[in-house]
Amino acid sequence: MAKRRCHIFVTVALLLFGIVAILLLTIPTDDLTEPPEFMYGIVLDAGSSHTAMYIYKWPADKQNGTGVVTQHTECHPKGGGISSYAGQQGEAGRSLKSCLDQATRDIPRARHHLTPVYLGATAGMRLLNISSPVQSAQVLKEVGHTIQSYPFNYQGAAILSGQEEGAYGWVTVNYLLENFIKYGFVGHWLSPGRQTVGALDFGGASTQITFVTKDEVEDKRDRMKLHLYGHDYSLYTHSFLCYGRDQVFKRLLAHLVTAQGHTGNMSHPCFPAGYSVIMKVGTLFDSPCTVAQTPSSGYNPQAALSVEGSGDYDLCLGNMTEIFSFHSCPFSQCSFDKVFQPNVSGSFMAFSAFFYIHQFLQTTTGILVATPAQLEEAARAVCNMSISEMLVLAPHQKPRLQDFCAASVFTKVLFTRGYGFDEISFPRISFQKKAGDASVGWALGYMLSLSSLLPGECVGLRKALKPGAWATLLFLFALLLTTTLMYVSLQACRGKKKGNSDIAS
Repeated sequence: MAKRRCHIFVTVALLLFGIVAILLLTIPTDDLTEPPEFMYGIVLDAGSSHTAMYIYKWPADKQNGTGVVTQHTECHPKGGGISSYAGQQGEAGRSLKSCLDQATRDIPRARHHLTPVYLGATAGMRLLNISSPVQSAQVLKEVGHTIQSYPFNYQGAAILSGQEEGAYGWVTVNYLLENFIKYGFVGHWLSPGRQTVGALDFGGASTQITFVTKDEVEDKRDRMKLHLYGHDYSLYTHSFLCYGRDQVFKRLLAHLVTAQGHTGNMSHPCFPAGYSVIMKVGTLFDSPCTVAQTPSSGYNPQAALSVEGSGDYDLCLGNMTEIFSFHSCPFSQCSFDKVFQPNVSGSFMAFSAFFYIHQFLQTTTGILVATPAQLEEAARAVCNMSISEMLVLAPHQKPRLQDFCAASVFTKVLFTRGYGFDEISFPRISFQKKAGDASVGWALGYMLSLSSLLPGECVGLRKALKPGAWATLLFLFALLLTTTLMYVSLQACRGKKKGNSDIAS
């Protein structure tokens, strides 16, 4: 009788396991294996020196601000920024074709018509709009016409203000770092309770600084209020037009030409020794950033100018400082050029050209560059290198080697004397190209804001587990339950047998 009961227990356990297995088989396999379909968005970052295309994606069932947008692919077409094609009929639009062709391959065909495309132009187009509004409008019209010839949902082309560029960059940085919201284990979107990170951007024609501040922003033009995920953020943001990498180099050269004369030979303390270049004088004064420095007499824009590098850190620093204005301030305090700025606070991420400058300094000098003193030491070391020494240390950077001394010195002046980073605050700057798998810049923040993927209020409860995960948990539970019943049954059987043996003896 005891043996029969044991068999019944084991049979019940196996039957229970079989029932659960059958139930698992009734769950559609699509729910177990297929990920949700994705939606896609495209942003064309039309910078002053080049254009970049970024494709983002997010689960199709989580469009209402669930914080799951990731970078899918990116593309960098050959050629300059769209502003460089001003006056060249159709060239600005044609410059985007290679990347738009790639987008048609990277995004599933069924999603093409649902994919929004945004083009945002920055400081290069802001400068063109100053010098020639007609050409600026024509360039935007041409790129718009080209984008509309593709099967995507064109959302327009616009020139971003400096304030927008800075704010969107700040949104991107903090979104990627999950400082706004984070997905919790139990299926809630939670506020991680972290402090936000300031953003430092360095493009070809402008540079931006944006950070949260509790101080009063005395110039309302540099104040921005954002309401994201139920929280209010008070930002200080300013964009310095003509302080981008290419325009700084041009302004520095124009300053040296004005000081040394605009004909014949000229010595450049920020160019490495052994480097020389011949250029037309007129190319230095063809920008709104330098036109005011055009010589008033004896100026021939076609005249040739021979520039020779001398590699002198101290002279480079002295001349670079002169393109800033630290002399007067109409507010309680300023960074430079009469621009109000509160004291920097918290951590910062420096990206775009700042990342490449910092990386170059580290790799060529072996200096960590984590303090103002180390930044100066590394910049001095680079400026004192000849062009041949640089070529040995960084041969892959050959086309740009002559610019790294000036770029390093500019970064030192901007960060320490301009923005006011010191021995305490400078180490809190992180120089990064990417955060996770996404490139850092304003593009992601721009798309999030325009596509309503960044909500003002907190996101509610979401389903914590997918069907596949529930099936796995159910299977494990059934296995555990069956194993337990079988173990109890076997133990009971052994107990009965032992009891019978004792009685028999």
